[in-house]
Amino acid sequence: GLGDVYKRQLLDRLLNKTTKLLAIASMLLLSNSLYAGHHEAGEKMSSPPAKVESLSWMTGAWIGELAPGVFLEENWIKPAAGTIVSAVRMFGEAGTSMVEIVHIEEVGNTLELHIQQWNPLFEERAPAQKMRLAAITKNSVNFTAAEDGGISELGYSLIDDEFQIHVTPKEGDKLIIKLAAND
Repeated sequence: GLGDVYKRQLLDRLLNKTTKLLAIASMLLLSNSLYAGHHEAGEKMSSPPAKVESLSWMTGAWIGELAPGVFLEENWIKPAAGTIVSAVRMFGEAGTSMVEIVHIEEVGNTLELHIQQWNPLFEERAPAQKMRLAAITKNSVNFTAAEDGGISELGYSLIDDEFQIHVTPKEGDKLIIKLAAND
């Protein structure tokens, strides 16, 4: 009835407002993939040596509330066969609003990250993006955009029991998304 329509409109408006920041970050994350495989003159091509096994600290289920009633969930599968993979879901009372796959693989003696997002109907939000390893420590990893685009860095860290996602747009301030174990 009319009450259900009003509730749905209210939930849709709430989800739209509370996910605006993440939506902007997501668009920035994926906006630099237009020239996949293209390398600019003078682009830094070297990355530190690393193996995916050094990212085993990422393994597990992580969740955090991005805004009231809006959650981000990341599920990292333990490293195997030169890769580590995460299935990501953003959801709220109105349902799932985004699905994402993050795939980190060994390329040569270093790591590359590939990220792709879809809406709940698995329609691509933007082309996949490739990033290169910039830095790695015992409990942190940082990637830089492989091509010019909207995001300059994407990183992950584990600080005590808090899993953090660090997003730095090409222009603007770093965004830190904080997640906890989802046991």
